[in-house]
Amino acid sequence: MANEKILVLGGAKSGKTDFALRLGESIGTKIGKAGLYIATAQALDQEMEERISRHKEARSEYWQTMEEPFKVWKAIKAAKSEVGVILVDCLTLWLSNVLASPVMEYEECAKRLIEALDQTQKSVIMVSNEVGLGIVPAIKEARQFRDTAGELHQKIAQKCDKAFFTIAGMAIELKGAAFTYG
Repeated sequence: MANEKILVLGGAKSGKTDFALRLGESIGTKIGKAGLYIATAQALDQEMEERISRHKEARSEYWQTMEEPFKVWKAIKAAKSEVGVILVDCLTLWLSNVLASPVMEYEECAKRLIEALDQTQKSVIMVSNEVGLGIVPAIKEARQFRDTAGELHQKIAQKCDKAFFTIAGMAIELKGAAFTYG
Protein backbone atom coordinates (compact mmCIF):
# COMPACT_ATOMS: atom_id res chain seq x y z
CA MET A 1 0.00 0.00 0.00
CA ALA A 2 1.28 3.48 -0.84
CA ASN A 3 1.74 6.11 1.83
CA GLU A 4 2.39 3.66 4.66
CA LYS A 5 4.37 4.73 7.69
CA ILE A 6 6.36 1.86 9.21
CA LEU A 7 8.64 1.62 12.25
CA VAL A 8 11.25 -1.18 12.40
CA LEU A 9 12.83 -1.63 15.83
CA GLY A 10 15.46 -4.10 16.97
CA GLY A 11 18.71 -4.51 18.81
CA ALA A 12 22.18 -4.20 17.35
CA LYS A 13 22.75 -6.60 14.43
CA SER A 14 19.18 -7.92 14.72
CA GLY A 15 18.47 -7.69 10.98
CA LYS A 16 16.36 -4.54 11.12
CA THR A 17 18.05 -2.73 8.23
CA ASP A 18 18.02 -5.80 5.96
CA PHE A 19 14.32 -6.30 6.70
CA ALA A 20 13.56 -2.62 6.09
CA LEU A 21 15.46 -2.64 2.77
CA ARG A 22 13.53 -5.68 1.52
CA LEU A 23 10.23 -4.24 2.73
CA GLY A 24 10.94 -0.89 1.09
CA GLU A 25 11.89 -2.46 -2.23
CA SER A 26 8.71 -4.52 -2.15
CA ILE A 27 6.55 -1.46 -1.52
CA GLY A 28 8.36 0.66 -4.09
CA THR A 29 8.38 -1.86 -6.91
CA LYS A 30 4.65 -2.51 -6.47
CA ILE A 31 3.95 1.17 -7.14
CA GLY A 32 6.72 1.53 -9.72
CA LYS A 33 8.70 4.20 -7.89
CA ALA A 34 12.26 4.60 -6.67
CA GLY A 35 13.50 4.37 -3.10
CA LEU A 36 15.33 7.05 -1.12
CA TYR A 37 17.62 5.91 1.70
CA ILE A 38 18.22 8.69 4.23
CA ALA A 39 21.39 7.84 6.15
CA THR A 40 21.76 9.57 9.51
CA ALA A 41 25.20 8.18 10.45
CA GLN A 42 28.27 10.39 10.54
CA ALA A 43 31.73 9.01 9.79
CA LEU A 44 33.43 10.53 12.81
CA ASP A 45 36.04 7.77 13.15
CA GLN A 46 37.57 4.89 11.15
CA GLU A 47 35.28 2.22 12.61
CA MET A 48 32.18 4.23 11.70
CA GLU A 49 33.54 4.83 8.19
CA GLU A 50 33.84 1.06 7.79
CA ARG A 51 30.29 0.50 9.07
CA ILE A 52 28.92 3.08 6.65
CA SER A 53 30.83 1.47 3.79
CA ARG A 54 29.37 -1.97 4.63
CA HIS A 55 25.86 -0.48 4.75
CA LYS A 56 26.34 1.13 1.33
CA GLU A 57 27.55 -2.16 -0.15
CA ALA A 58 24.50 -3.98 1.24
CA ARG A 59 22.04 -1.67 -0.55
CA SER A 60 20.87 -2.55 -4.03
CA GLU A 61 20.84 -0.09 -6.92
CA TYR A 62 17.15 0.48 -6.17
CA TRP A 63 18.08 2.95 -3.44
CA GLN A 64 19.23 6.53 -3.95
CA THR A 65 21.20 7.63 -0.89
CA MET A 66 21.01 10.97 0.88
CA GLU A 67 23.16 11.61 3.94
CA GLU A 68 21.31 13.78 6.47
CA PRO A 69 22.43 13.49 10.10
CA PHE A 70 20.24 16.30 11.46
CA LYS A 71 17.32 17.64 9.40
CA VAL A 72 15.66 14.38 8.40
CA TRP A 73 12.29 16.14 8.12
CA LYS A 74 13.69 18.37 5.36
CA ALA A 75 14.98 15.33 3.47
CA ILE A 76 11.56 13.66 3.71
CA LYS A 77 9.81 16.80 2.45
CA ALA A 78 12.36 17.31 -0.36
CA ALA A 79 12.00 13.79 -1.80
CA LYS A 80 11.33 14.01 -5.52
CA SER A 81 8.14 12.81 -7.20
CA GLU A 82 9.79 9.66 -8.61
CA VAL A 83 10.44 8.48 -5.04
CA GLY A 84 7.68 6.30 -3.66
CA VAL A 85 9.32 4.98 -0.50
CA ILE A 86 11.75 6.58 1.95
CA LEU A 87 13.86 4.60 4.40
CA VAL A 88 15.35 6.51 7.36
CA ASP A 89 18.24 4.60 8.95
CA CYS A 90 18.43 5.16 11.83
CA LEU A 91 16.44 7.20 14.32
CA THR A 92 18.71 6.47 17.29
CA LEU A 93 21.76 7.76 15.41
CA TRP A 94 19.69 10.80 14.41
CA LEU A 95 18.71 11.27 18.06
CA SER A 96 22.37 11.06 19.14
CA ASN A 97 23.31 13.65 16.52
CA VAL A 98 20.58 16.06 17.59
CA LEU A 99 21.20 15.68 21.32
CA ALA A 100 24.94 16.26 20.83
CA SER A 101 24.42 19.32 18.65
CA PRO A 102 24.93 22.72 20.28
CA VAL A 103 22.45 24.32 17.83
CA MET A 104 19.66 21.73 17.49
CA GLU A 105 16.81 21.51 20.01
CA TYR A 106 15.46 17.98 20.33
CA GLU A 107 11.79 18.79 21.02
CA GLU A 108 11.56 21.05 17.96
CA CYS A 109 13.37 18.49 15.78
CA ALA A 110 11.08 15.65 16.90
CA LYS A 111 8.02 17.83 16.25
CA ARG A 112 9.23 18.63 12.72
CA LEU A 113 9.98 14.97 12.01
CA ILE A 114 6.48 13.91 13.06
CA GLU A 115 4.94 16.74 11.00
CA ALA A 116 6.91 15.59 7.95
CA LEU A 117 5.58 12.05 8.43
CA ASP A 118 2.02 13.40 8.60
CA GLN A 119 2.46 15.57 5.52
CA THR A 120 4.29 13.31 3.07
CA GLN A 121 2.33 11.26 0.57
CA LYS A 122 5.19 8.75 0.32
CA SER A 123 5.68 5.55 2.25
CA VAL A 124 8.26 6.01 5.00
CA ILE A 125 10.10 3.25 6.84
CA MET A 126 12.05 4.27 9.94
CA VAL A 127 14.68 2.00 11.45
CA SER A 128 15.71 2.42 15.08
CA ASN A 129 17.57 0.62 17.84
CA GLU A 130 15.47 -0.56 20.74
CA VAL A 131 17.73 0.42 23.63
CA GLY A 132 15.25 -0.06 26.46
CA LEU A 133 15.46 -3.84 26.88
CA GLY A 134 18.70 -4.04 28.86
CA ILE A 135 19.69 -3.11 32.36
CA VAL A 136 19.19 0.41 33.68
CA PRO A 137 22.37 2.30 32.72
CA ALA A 138 24.56 3.47 35.58
CA ILE A 139 25.31 6.80 33.90
CA LYS A 140 22.70 9.57 34.04
CA GLU A 141 23.22 10.64 30.40
CA ALA A 142 22.78 7.06 29.18
CA ARG A 143 19.52 6.75 31.15
CA GLN A 144 18.29 10.02 29.67
CA PHE A 145 19.17 8.85 26.14
CA ARG A 146 17.39 5.53 26.70
CA ASP A 147 14.29 7.31 28.02
CA THR A 148 14.25 9.88 25.20
CA ALA A 149 14.65 7.14 22.57
CA GLY A 150 11.79 5.19 24.13
CA GLU A 151 9.53 8.24 24.15
CA LEU A 152 10.46 9.00 20.51
CA HIS A 153 9.66 5.42 19.51
CA GLN A 154 6.25 5.68 21.18
CA LYS A 155 5.42 8.93 19.36
CA ILE A 156 6.56 7.57 16.01
CA ALA A 157 4.77 4.24 16.53
CA GLN A 158 1.49 6.08 17.16
CA LYS A 159 1.83 7.73 13.73
CA CYS A 160 2.73 4.50 11.97
CA ASP A 161 0.44 2.08 10.18
CA LYS A 162 2.76 -0.81 11.01
CA ALA A 163 5.55 -1.54 13.46
CA PHE A 164 7.94 -4.48 13.53
CA PHE A 165 10.48 -5.81 16.01
CA THR A 166 13.43 -7.72 14.60
CA ILE A 167 15.46 -10.35 16.38
CA ALA A 168 17.86 -12.95 14.95
CA GLY A 169 17.05 -11.78 11.43
CA MET A 170 13.31 -12.30 11.84
CA ALA A 171 10.61 -9.65 12.06
CA ILE A 172 7.63 -9.78 14.41
CA GLU A 173 4.72 -7.49 13.58
CA LEU A 174 3.82 -5.35 16.59
CA LYS A 175 1.23 -2.92 15.33
CA GLY A 176 -2.09 -4.40 14.40
CA ALA A 177 -2.22 -6.83 17.30
CA ALA A 178 -5.59 -7.49 18.89
CA PHE A 179 -4.91 -5.26 21.88
CA THR A 180 -3.16 -1.90 22.07
CA TYR A 181 -3.49 0.89 24.57
CA GLY A 182 -3.15 4.62 24.23
